[in-house]
Amino acid sequence: MPASDGDLTTSRGLTLPAAAIDERFARGSGPGGQHRNVTASAVELVADLNALDGPAADRVRAVLGELVRVKADDSRSQWRNRSIARDRLADLIDEAAVPVTPRRPTRPSRRARQRRLDEKSRASARKRDRSWRPGDEG
Repeated sequence: MPASDGDLTTSRGLTLPAAAIDERFARGSGPGGQHRNVTASAVELVADLNALDGPAADRVRAVLGELVRVKADDSRSQWRNRSIARDRLADLIDEAAVPVTPRRPTRPSRRARQRRLDEKSRASARKRDRSWRPGDEG
């Protein structure tokens, strides 16, 4: 299904319809002088992930919840900030869509166990040699 104008399609093929993305514009924070004070260049996207379709949609909702909020005020341009926010949202959804592979427990090899024991013996001998015992001349 091709994405229509405004739909957000991630690199993993998940599509979020434009109707599920609420865009809000506000004045950006931080320095910037007169331009920053009079333009609403900051963009905040609120995405309803219930509208997400695709094979990993359930996993994304389990990780991120039903609503996701992304803000961008990096640029002086509202258009650029909108693009940055949409990219961040797509990256967030893609990251949540990756299945978590459970860790397979491993055991140290026989050689690794032997090296550990040998190092313990050397450390013990080193500390034993440092100690002073009655009868030692010193």
